[in-house]
Amino acid sequence: MDLRALLLGTVFAAMWSSAFATARIIVAHAPPLAALSVRFLISGLVAVLIARALGQSWRLPPAQARAVILFGLCQNAAYLGLNFVAMQWVQASLAAIIAASMPLIAAALGWLAFRDRIPPLGVLGLVTGFAGVGLIMGSRLSGGADPVGVALCLGGALALAIATLTVKGASSGGNLLMVVGLQMLVGAVALGAISAMTETLSVRWSPAFVAAFFYQIAIPGLAATLIWFLLVGRIGSTRAATFHFLNPFFGVAIAAALLGEQVRALDILGVAIAMAGILAVQLSRRPPG
Repeated sequence: MDLRALLLGTVFAAMWSSAFATARIIVAHAPPLAALSVRFLISGLVAVLIARALGQSWRLPPAQARAVILFGLCQNAAYLGLNFVAMQWVQASLAAIIAASMPLIAAALGWLAFRDRIPPLGVLGLVTGFAGVGLIMGSRLSGGADPVGVALCLGGALALAIATLTVKGASSGGNLLMVVGLQMLVGAVALGAISAMTETLSVRWSPAFVAAFFYQIAIPGLAATLIWFLLVGRIGSTRAATFHFLNPFFGVAIAAALLGEQVRALDILGVAIAMAGILAVQLSRRPPG
């Protein structure tokens, strides 16, 4: 892992983690699924238009097209949709920590469903990581965190873990920017349909809402997704996923700085334990060399 990969991974983790604090601002001003659908629609169209200008084709091989659809449904519609809804009731820092447990959930699912072998370091990491996340969740729930919101965040992390395990061919056929745009459009259509049936469109406009909305389009939406695919192409998905261990730290720090969310001693301890567990799991899965 060279210096460029380290920089890409750290920047990705910071961008990915910043989505939770800005999402909290968005859902305070607009229906969560409608706002997320529009965000995906704009991001997807921008990506597709740029990809077409660069000569990329939207005629994907069948296997890649199926992977793009499944990834768009699992990551964009299910994972982010559930998190946006949840953030009407839970703090951004808690949502970021639960989402960061995705590598732990993916490793556990891989062991249960696919009989993946987990080395001793990975087993220790699973136990440690889940203990850290559980410590934070228990502290927040006893402090009044909404259990329904927490359950929705857990469901989102599970959806992302399933996408990670099952979708391996989305970027394998080239057309990287086109793939990014199309998977966002898949999410836009799915979330738009659900929003039309369940939400009343009402937006409270403010400079903070507009800034957060366009930040989400540009940074966690387009830039972070592109950086992730570049990182995977440079060092592989297993090594790239190691950077998820930074997400609890960035998620809590950004929520505290941007939203003024309180950081307690148990939060700091839980974040440290969860980060150690996630790192151990990812290092145990890292190929030699």
